[in-house]
Amino acid sequence: MIGAVFDIDQIAKAVNDALYESGWCQRTSYRRPTWRHTSEGGFNRRRYDVVPLSHAAAHDFVTQHHYSRTYPAAKLRYGLVDLYNTCLVGVAVLGVPMRDEVITNPLPALTRHTGAELSRLVLLDEVPSNGESFLLGKVFRDAQRHGIRGVVAFSDPVPRPRIGMPGHVGDLYRAMEAANTGRGTARTLTVLPDDTVLTDRATQKVRKGERGAGGVIRRLVALGARPPLAGQSGRAWLRQALTDVGVRRFKHPGNHRFVFRLGSERQRARNPFGDGYEPRPYPTAPDPVPTYF
Repeated sequence: MIGAVFDIDQIAKAVNDALYESGWCQRTSYRRPTWRHTSEGGFNRRRYDVVPLSHAAAHDFVTQHHYSRTYPAAKLRYGLVDLYNTCLVGVAVLGVPMRDEVITNPLPALTRHTGAELSRLVLLDEVPSNGESFLLGKVFRDAQRHGIRGVVAFSDPVPRPRIGMPGHVGDLYRAMEAANTGRGTARTLTVLPDDTVLTDRATQKVRKGERGAGGVIRRLVALGARPPLAGQSGRAWLRQALTDVGVRRFKHPGNHRFVFRLGSERQRARNPFGDGYEPRPYPTAPDPVPTYF
């Protein structure tokens, strides 16, 4: 049974409605949000397996289905496979964060090599509820074999209904007993007309002419920006392009940060939380819909 499909207005209403009561699991197919409920029945573990994925397979699945339409710098990639239909129905990516401090601040005993960020998690709407915990459980066990001792995950509590992003408080991470270690850094986000976020890293690639700038430029041109002129600096073109497409901005209070310490009880004891990152009560409700400027 396919999960219920909600239009934009319903999603916006659902931010403060029963959709976020316990038991709902979000799914995404072709960036369209759906939800499955535990009342539909249990997840059949015998039907699914988790396998390592190639860069190409993970990249194509994530960019096709995840609401962000982007693929992160990946360290390890895994797929949830439907054995009955022999097809890929979910992907989890353990990635390299933009700054080492994403790992080393909450878990100072680790390094960028022994820690990772859960950068992407997307399951198709055909996957029953509780499939995500099955996938992540297998992912974390395999990641330990690769020397990973901690994983940091973020949930964005700020709703952006137009892309089916209702605001997440980390119900999955709470169910898997991750530690809530507070909010990440507050910042101002730049939002494109399709309601996706243009990250600071993406703009830096264009300003400095770094690898990957071409993809950002094509993305902005597709949204209405004029193509770069011959000899035009990346900084000058970006300033013009953001005006062309009509970006909006809002002040984001920071994502909720959850930390998984992997390994045996003894290994976890040797991996303490950093000062100021001690576990605290779990968040219970999304933030308000943002005010743009």
